[in-house]
Amino acid sequence: MGTGRELGLKLRSWLESGNLGLDNGQALANRLVDALGAEEGLKGPVRDLASQPLLRQLLQRRAQPSVTAVEALSSHLARTYTPAVLAELHDLIEAATGITPPAAASPQPQPAVEASESADQQPPAPSRRPWRQVLGPGFGRDLQALGAGLALAASFSLVLAWAAGKLDQAVFDRWSWSGGVVLALSLALVQALSLGPLRRLRRRGLLNLSRSGDPRRAWCWLSSPWIHGRHAEALVNVLLLLVLLGPSPLSLADVVLRYSLMSLATNALAALLARRLGVAQRQWCGATGAIAALISMAAILSLLRWQELGFRLGPESIPAWVLLVVYGALQLGWQLPRAAPTDASRPSERLWCSTWWWGTLLGLGWGLLTWGSDLAEAAFKVRPGG
Repeated sequence: MGTGRELGLKLRSWLESGNLGLDNGQALANRLVDALGAEEGLKGPVRDLASQPLLRQLLQRRAQPSVTAVEALSSHLARTYTPAVLAELHDLIEAATGITPPAAASPQPQPAVEASESADQQPPAPSRRPWRQVLGPGFGRDLQALGAGLALAASFSLVLAWAAGKLDQAVFDRWSWSGGVVLALSLALVQALSLGPLRRLRRRGLLNLSRSGDPRRAWCWLSSPWIHGRHAEALVNVLLLLVLLGPSPLSLADVVLRYSLMSLATNALAALLARRLGVAQRQWCGATGAIAALISMAAILSLLRWQELGFRLGPESIPAWVLLVVYGALQLGWQLPRAAPTDASRPSERLWCSTWWWGTLLGLGWGLLTWGSDLAEAAFKVRPGG
């Protein structure tokens, strides 16, 4: 018996015994997640399912269930989750309501001749989420689902930058600390505290698929840039921030504002693609997106200007392209593996749903704009006596 069916049978027994109300979707989600135990991969999808009004309507009308409502609920889930996760959610719905949701479309069988010639090979599965569907039906709804978190994080970035400016004037200006050093040390302090006093915040403050569209968890958009899910990644990012921004003349207010907005942009793009591609087991956190943008921008400007741009590390200078290669290799090792056995997404899909990838793309774009602006300024600059 699968996990989804076991959970559906438990849900049905709770309802039949009268031990569970259906007025509060959050209470239902908490009860189901607690029943999952250590099955981390399904917690987000199950919480999302429990928050759907359609599911609660079906459970309230178990004596006369609606096939149409089951089909509508299944269609909604199919746009978000991979087939493996969707199958578990279908089993849960079937066990709880007694109605079998419509199965996902199966691939067309191969011709007999081809099958005999490749009997020892697995034929490639058809694309589950064609790229043309990323901007297809439901895009506006998925974008709207992220609205509360995006608005809160964008407005809070301004407040945080203002507070950083005041703190800089009161404390760090006297110590002659740059904004980049303060940012790096702040991230290191938060990560160290997450091992003890902030352990619960580290577990609950990370941004994932289910939290990204939950208005009650919109605060995760604020906390996620300041917490790292991996301690090794936190250490690497803190060291890189010291190298990249340590010598920067930018004030702490400017550093915090740019860091917050870049983190917000990369988190938003990664979360939106995850919703469109149905990649559920993702977490977006820490400084990865902002760091990737800084490195890729320096690397593309170094190429376009045909001069080596580097970052000082003591007496040595590290070329931007070296950091691009090394950091990219580390991130590929973290981003490409599956997050859980139930994760049926493809490596390319997991890459598109990572903040590192979007930070790299945004940095390349910003570098191209900077180079183009420099060319335009040079072309239209009025020379004395001209």
